[in-house]
Amino acid sequence: MARQKEFDTQIVLEKAMDVFWKNGYEHTSMQNLVDAMGIHRRSIYDTFGDKHNLFILSLKLYEELIIRNIQLNILESMSVHEKLKNVFSVIVSDNDHRAGCLIVNTAAELSNIDPVVEKEIQDFFNREEHLIFNILLTAQEKNEIAVSTDIEALSCFLHNALIGIRVLSKTTNDNEKLNMIIDQTLKNIN
Repeated sequence: MARQKEFDTQIVLEKAMDVFWKNGYEHTSMQNLVDAMGIHRRSIYDTFGDKHNLFILSLKLYEELIIRNIQLNILESMSVHEKLKNVFSVIVSDNDHRAGCLIVNTAAELSNIDPVVEKEIQDFFNREEHLIFNILLTAQEKNEIAVSTDIEALSCFLHNALIGIRVLSKTTNDNEKLNMIIDQTLKNIN
């Protein structure tokens, strides 16, 4: 009969995510994970697989947290500018500890050398760009933006700006500056 887990899988996965977020993949040892997660090495392997699989699960958890935060901050009654401002603002507020964005950090660290990670990052970026596209599509259907607006190109532009804000938020504590950049970016929507 298998032993019952004596830990909450979600909580220890969040702890692993935080370690990867702070240190990156290469600079995180299994001992770092054991210490942070508060469980035995064997339990990590039995529950999550190897370090690489634990890292992929951490990336997926991070994405879930971002999407959940975005969804909580976007109401159907909001204007397109309010919705997009909230998408950008969630990213800025989620990076208050200045570790940057785990997705962007990972893209810079591993995308060129790890095809599994590269696919995870690309899938995340595609889903996020699609979320922006859907916000723009709804706005276009409500006549908030011109029918002639190329919302596919605009969603690519805005997503690129969102990634840039993620990078910049890692290098500055100046939320006023970040919000000024966001406001200027959103002026492209009309």
